[in-house]
Amino acid sequence: MALIEQILASARWQDLLDILLVAFVIYRIILLIRGTRTAQILLGFAVLGGAYFLSRWGNLLTLNWLLNHFLDYLILVILILFQDEIRRGLAQVGSQPRWWSHRRYLEPQVIEEVVAATTWLAERRIGALLVLERETGLRDVVERGVALDARVARELIQSIFMQSSPVHDGAMIISGGRIAAVGCLLPLSTSPTIRKTLGTRHRAALGMSERSDAAVIVVSEERGKISVAWQGRLHEELTPLELRGLLYDMVRLRSEARGMGQSPEKNGESQEEAKK
Repeated sequence: MALIEQILASARWQDLLDILLVAFVIYRIILLIRGTRTAQILLGFAVLGGAYFLSRWGNLLTLNWLLNHFLDYLILVILILFQDEIRRGLAQVGSQPRWWSHRRYLEPQVIEEVVAATTWLAERRIGALLVLERETGLRDVVERGVALDARVARELIQSIFMQSSPVHDGAMIISGGRIAAVGCLLPLSTSPTIRKTLGTRHRAALGMSERSDAAVIVVSEERGKISVAWQGRLHEELTPLELRGLLYDMVRLRSEARGMGQSPEKNGESQEEAKK
């Protein structure tokens, strides 16, 4: 107890700031690697580290020599193995803080249009891929597609992903509450843990979520199911209500979602009744 009091008495405000910054960095790293292959790779490094100390303690000369030479190139190995995670982490650090800018946040009306459109597409087993930009900019992806800059409307989304549309196979990018581009090509996931049964759309959705903080909605044309890829994870077989709740959680608009708890079908019926 006396030792704790002595430490607190001698602590400076710089020490407290230092501890908070280190804790924040560790917290962000944990969030970045959680649920990804990085955790498995780090476990492998931990095993190698244990083997290194064991070789020194047991005087295992050959093993110690091999591990010593491996550690000489450890930084290069880390850069190669974790290039996707490092790229995603730097992109998040360089993006605008959430409390400084709300430009990239989706309005409730946009989310409702997206949910209604994806529900309509899923019921008819029409494949679709929608990317909802959050903090990480997606200009490089937008530039590889067909520029549009249109208001988000369920009818427009439905028509773009119809088989007769020339850009139905690509992804739609929604940025700043508007449809920025269509027919965009997304990077495929290279994760070794991905299921072999997943199709190209789901792999592209995971690949996009691994490289940015975007939320990617997938509609399967084989099963008519809705999935969302976010932070390298795939949330599968979502109902319209689950999709809406997940999207509101992602853009921190849960309070508005509670006031709009109707399903897309009910929303459409209420709008028709209002018109009458």
